[in-house]
Amino acid sequence: HQPRSPPPIWLMRQAGRYLPEYRALREKAGDFLTLCFTPDLAAEVTLQPGRRFGFDAAILFSDILVIPHALGQAVRFAAGEGPQLDPITDRQALMRLRLELDHGVLAPVYETIRRVKASLAPDVALLGFCGAPWTVASYMIAGHGTPDQQPARMFAYGDPEAFAGLMEKLVDASAAY
Repeated sequence: HQPRSPPPIWLMRQAGRYLPEYRALREKAGDFLTLCFTPDLAAEVTLQPGRRFGFDAAILFSDILVIPHALGQAVRFAAGEGPQLDPITDRQALMRLRLELDHGVLAPVYETIRRVKASLAPDVALLGFCGAPWTVASYMIAGHGTPDQQPARMFAYGDPEAFAGLMEKLVDASAAY
């Protein structure tokens, strides 16, 4: 008996998006952030790929942009357009962010983790994740994904001190999360 090698993590995470049971829950939730912040639904979506494919790990259903959301930046997901944020274009816009991560905003994600852990077999791992500070900052600054992160690069060159402050805030928030 040859032990099977685990599928790549990206495959495990992406597999769920194509399942009919995922699409039904996604439609029920109405929008992506509601799905992320509704523990019953997020836990179910986390568990679905493992039930269907027998993976030896589950990947928490969430998104890297819950961090800016918990820092007070408006985040929404537009159908067919991906994530949309109120862009941070200068030092003044940075001042609108909370000083620290609001764990109350993230409480539903923490509840999802508790529910998933209680549902997983002891030999099935639960993987969580957050975005790298640079990646998250590039979304926060541009207000959406960009192919070359030019808005973030220009912000970093134009105001290195403010950019360093944002990066520090994201490192601290990510570690706390």
